[in-house]
Amino acid sequence: MEIESTGGPVLLREPAEGTPPVITDAAELAEACAKLAAGTGAVAVDTERASGYRYFPKAYLVQLRREGAGTVLIDPIALDGELAPLREVLNSLEWVLHAASQDLPCLAELGLHPAALFDTELAGRLAGYERVALGTLVELLLGYTLEKGHSAADWSKRPLPVDWLNYAALDVELLIQLREKLEAELGAQGKLEWARQEFEFVRTAPPPPPRAEPWRRTSGVHKIRSPRGLAAVRELWQARDELARKRDRAPSRILPDSAIVNAVTADPKTVEELQALPVFSGRVQRKYTASWLRHLQAAKALPASELPSPSQPTDGPPPVNRWADKDPDAAARLSAARAALTAIAEDRRLPVENLLLPDLVRRTCWRPPAETDEDSVAEVLRASGARPWQVELTAAVLSKALQTTAS
Repeated sequence: MEIESTGGPVLLREPAEGTPPVITDAAELAEACAKLAAGTGAVAVDTERASGYRYFPKAYLVQLRREGAGTVLIDPIALDGELAPLREVLNSLEWVLHAASQDLPCLAELGLHPAALFDTELAGRLAGYERVALGTLVELLLGYTLEKGHSAADWSKRPLPVDWLNYAALDVELLIQLREKLEAELGAQGKLEWARQEFEFVRTAPPPPPRAEPWRRTSGVHKIRSPRGLAAVRELWQARDELARKRDRAPSRILPDSAIVNAVTADPKTVEELQALPVFSGRVQRKYTASWLRHLQAAKALPASELPSPSQPTDGPPPVNRWADKDPDAAARLSAARAALTAIAEDRRLPVENLLLPDLVRRTCWRPPAETDEDSVAEVLRASGARPWQVELTAAVLSKALQTTAS
């Protein structure tokens, strides 16, 4: 392990046994899987994606570490997804990940699913740490500083630079030890069962449903007020998304959000006018400007019935700042609920959003159940996905809050 001591936390530059070569063929994979199978305990798992560079959030590197087996780096792209030996080993083990919900989807695409889960980020939140980045927790609890700097790199690049591989290997180097520290702390705080329920919830969570109108998340779209203008944003967003998907490039690298909003605001009538705008004047963009202009013009030709609503459709309550005018009793219920939940969270040393999802609190206070006794409220919480520990802590105070009125 290459380390650097500065009198404070020890800086790690590479794993204890050095950074292993990346596995790229079936024979190497079989050998590595045999080592992993012979190891003991849980397996530390991490992935590297190419967010910001590629359209699809696939894993371009999988990092594993298990006691007795050391660190394993696997290139699933070179292996073309032929990972049967790895599935046979990993899918029967407990995994230790940091921010598991970020990695589980791309691992599931490879047919990899944990039998059990420990999430060190989530554990840190439940244990009451205000900052739960991997490097922060490792420094606080283990006394090491991890060499960082490549989290936003283009991991689809081949070959991967050595310093990138060092960084990737270090992400699993101390996960097992970190898990042991956090598990002991959660046990001492009486929160271990809470954590187990949370980990299982993350492990078994289904994929989120697709957004109804994802184009509305275009940065700066709030500057566009008219339905016709919003239709133009939608047209450009959809055209960009189709091109990005075909080329497997991040949409922002095809056309930045700012350029979409700028084009709609400027309302160019000709290719020359569009090319005069920032971004569109670039050498690469110039060959696409005729296509972008056609989509802007298509929005102008849409009948009124096909224009988007100025406001985003939602099945939830209105913004909280409007509650006092729309429904003063609902505002009073929410105020009482927030105060009670904040008190519980502070007493138990955990973030209030981990105690109960803010959206669930808002929805329940805006449209409370017909019966607001504790058992009825508990049933509403369970039906909305709250875990048993959350229901036990919050049902009584939420029941009381739902009986609050503005008068």
